[in-house]
Amino acid sequence: MANRASLEELVRLQGERVRSLKQQKANAEQVEEEVAKLLKLKAQLGSDESKQKFVLKTPKGTRDYSPRQMAVREKVFDAIIHCFKRHGAEVIDTPVFELKETLTGKYGEDSKLIYDLKDQGGELLSLRYDLTVPFARYLAMNKLTNIKRYHIAKVYRRDNPAMTRGRYREFYQCDFDIAGQFDPMIPDAECLKIMCEILSSLQIGDFLVKVNDRRILDGMFAICGVPDNKFRTICSSVDKLDKVSWEDVKNEMVGEKGLAPEVADHIGDYVQQHGGVSLVEQLLQDPKLSQNKQAMEGLLDVKLLFEYLTLFGIADKISFDLSLARGLDYYTGVIYEAVLLQTPAQAGEEPLGVGSVAAGGRYDGLVGMFDPKGRKVPCVGLSIGVERIFSIVEQRLEASEEKVRTTETQVLVASAQKKLLEERLKLVSELWNAGIKAELLYKKNPKLLNQLQYCEEAGIPLVAIIGEQELKDRVIKLRSVATREEVDVRREDLVEEIRRRTSQPLCIS
Repeated sequence: MANRASLEELVRLQGERVRSLKQQKANAEQVEEEVAKLLKLKAQLGSDESKQKFVLKTPKGTRDYSPRQMAVREKVFDAIIHCFKRHGAEVIDTPVFELKETLTGKYGEDSKLIYDLKDQGGELLSLRYDLTVPFARYLAMNKLTNIKRYHIAKVYRRDNPAMTRGRYREFYQCDFDIAGQFDPMIPDAECLKIMCEILSSLQIGDFLVKVNDRRILDGMFAICGVPDNKFRTICSSVDKLDKVSWEDVKNEMVGEKGLAPEVADHIGDYVQQHGGVSLVEQLLQDPKLSQNKQAMEGLLDVKLLFEYLTLFGIADKISFDLSLARGLDYYTGVIYEAVLLQTPAQAGEEPLGVGSVAAGGRYDGLVGMFDPKGRKVPCVGLSIGVERIFSIVEQRLEASEEKVRTTETQVLVASAQKKLLEERLKLVSELWNAGIKAELLYKKNPKLLNQLQYCEEAGIPLVAIIGEQELKDRVIKLRSVATREEVDVRREDLVEEIRRRTSQPLCIS
């Protein structure tokens, strides 16, 4: 330490010498010479670990959430969970990391975005990329052939984040899946119904759900002349059509992926089409596509799907879109993606899609990849893109300056005079024991005005005021913060009166 102290003193003195020479406007060579000496001394000094400054920031692609933001997120989660439960789903959870081999080879080109963990205990591990592959592993491991489940948890992607658009490296997914052998398109239709119910209930704007089928895509690629080994990579290119032009997609297919230009043009004739059940009928009559067994199976299922969607009352929200490809390798049948629509600038223009907020599809082969005997469990599911939804809701609240309550406190226990802390503590304890959400200020003798102001700032609707006279009369003065009206309530009736005023159901212990 003594040596370091002497070095620090030398650095200080040399620094003063350099500053003095600069002030005296000494010649440049002399200044440079003294600066070099200063740098040499600083290099000898090195860095003092104890004095290192921490950079206070969250890692790239992650964020903290304030109480206000969390209040918004909880409301969104509640709406989603309520819908999942209404449709009979059970809830599961899986580890945040999996064996690397569990995740490898399931995501196509997106596999490069998997976070690998440094070996800490003899196993090669990776952070989960989504909730679907862990679910398939869970089914195979527990030999389950039938379950309807939801799972809400964080997933991780080593992506380039665009946080203003709700794109992160750590984010939540809200998944709903139906596993089991059922008649065609009934579970698939329910998944689309759930997607529409959730997006409608969140009131984030008009949306459209694009639907396609991997079998139609594969059949289309086959008749267009795409080599078998290029199906998935060409699929990945087609999936970019919602973000870039057909010309850009064609250039990628031909220039980067080696597809013949005439094959790309043939694909373009198909993938630029979208519509309703009439387009399905038209493609069923297509002379080339109708010769492909896979494509025909897919088209007939999509036609059946539209019948069920009509019965569910959501067919007007669905578009059969041949450009929808969904990049993940594990999809085997129907695929879908919900996009928010931007109101057209000019009358007569088509609404523009401004971002995906939900997606999913059928993946009948994924569980079989994990089963030792290769037993397949048909599965279909959906995932709600909650981070994008949170961004939209937060932006809307910022614009409206709407106040968001960050607590659910129903009543503040207050006192009108001094030396009533014990009485406040007794009353707040009674309310807590009865299941009432209550608070008090942590001061022995708070001013009544300060207690009332706290309620206004926190959005607490009621104040239970204790005073010397109230104690004698065995009553509590209950005050409405909004109207400032006060009423005396018998102490034994206080719990019921607070419940009645805040509409909280009876707490059954």
